[in-house]
Amino acid sequence: MMLIEETAIADAALPVDQFKAHLRLGTGFAQGNVQDEVLNSFLRAAIAAIEARTGKVLIERDFSWDLNGWRDPAGEVLPVSPVVAAASVTLTDALGTETVLDAATYRLERDTQRPRLRPAGACLPMVQKGGSVKIVFTAGMAVDWGGLPADLGQAVLLLAAHYYEYRDETALGAGCMPFGVTSLIQRYRTVRFGAGVMQ
Repeated sequence: MMLIEETAIADAALPVDQFKAHLRLGTGFAQGNVQDEVLNSFLRAAIAAIEARTGKVLIERDFSWDLNGWRDPAGEVLPVSPVVAAASVTLTDALGTETVLDAATYRLERDTQRPRLRPAGACLPMVQKGGSVKIVFTAGMAVDWGGLPADLGQAVLLLAAHYYEYRDETALGAGCMPFGVTSLIQRYRTVRFGAGVMQ
């Protein structure tokens, strides 16, 4: 399985001015945008970390997901959420011949936790041994920064500021995330039950 981000968040969609205000950086100077590229990188890193921790895509973009076969032919759970559209499903046989499925043969079952690709009939089409399937879809909680829930937007700013403040620090523990960020994103994390354990 391989998930690929086909489109990136545009620089214009990142809240650089809001981040500058959050950091209390000076304004009105001749070279006020000299740090924009660095600030963009911290915002991107914070968004990626929060998306990884929650399994939620914050700003809408396109993805492709390659599989060697269905895990459940009755409905394949997609790897991130929320998925807003399934653009295409392509089967590839062992010889490399591609077949794009008719959109009428499957449907997207929207869900904020576990969106699925469902068959129109009983099962999704069989994937040949040695073949693969590629699902292209669009996922995201908001089209732009302004549509993002306020708590997630604040979490991104807090985490990006943390990265900015500790940019030269090398002794932080693995997976270090400030408590304020953790508490803001907690309600968006996927709850899984298994073997008597809730995560």
